[in-house]
Amino acid sequence: MILSHPRLPATCLALALAFGAGNAAAEPAPPEAQTIELSSESSLPAANDLAVAVLYAEHSDASAAAVARTVNQRVAAALDTARGHADIKAQSGGASTWPVYEKDGQGRITAWRMRSEIRLESRNLAAMSELIGKLQTSLALAQVSMQPAPETRRKAADEATVAAIRAFEHRAALIAETFGKRYRIRHLAVGDTGLQPPPYPRLRAAPAMMAEAAPAPLEGGESQIGVNVSGRIELID
Repeated sequence: MILSHPRLPATCLALALAFGAGNAAAEPAPPEAQTIELSSESSLPAANDLAVAVLYAEHSDASAAAVARTVNQRVAAALDTARGHADIKAQSGGASTWPVYEKDGQGRITAWRMRSEIRLESRNLAAMSELIGKLQTSLALAQVSMQPAPETRRKAADEATVAAIRAFEHRAALIAETFGKRYRIRHLAVGDTGLQPPPYPRLRAAPAMMAEAAPAPLEGGESQIGVNVSGRIELID
């Protein structure tokens, strides 16, 4: 600090202040921190313990009311049958009605066609297989897929997250050791890489109805649950 003196000329005081400011500006800036970006990932298997099936009723008739009545009755009966299984969740799905034209859509309407779906979910694969076979006497099977139940997927994702973070820490420590320094984490992001189902096609069935349909074959298998961790570390002495 420069103290003014009653006898110090104003010009000398200004020069002294300018000199002090010049010295402050000349001080070197602190070195920029050295940072490194890196990432890691982990993937763990999760049991496909949830079966999801979509079945549908489809019908054509000259009367739109008649076609709706027929389809709705078949769907309602299927839902009643499904509700008899306490461990199977059943709900109605999408429904649509459209006209059927003569001469490839260029002429008048000759009939109406309607399609209505139901969706089934269950972790009881044996009961699900039996119910699908029973419902195919009146409904067509659109598809069946196997996937991890929400709690199964969440547990695998939690374990994969811990493994991915541990892998990130290991790589960070290895990099810092290579430079002969320590490190601290400046930024970290954790993301889900999604569900990777096993490489087999989902079961599909032709829309033919049978008097006695065999149970649908269901095989669980496993899906891979992946987690990615990315971040930035700062090397410190």
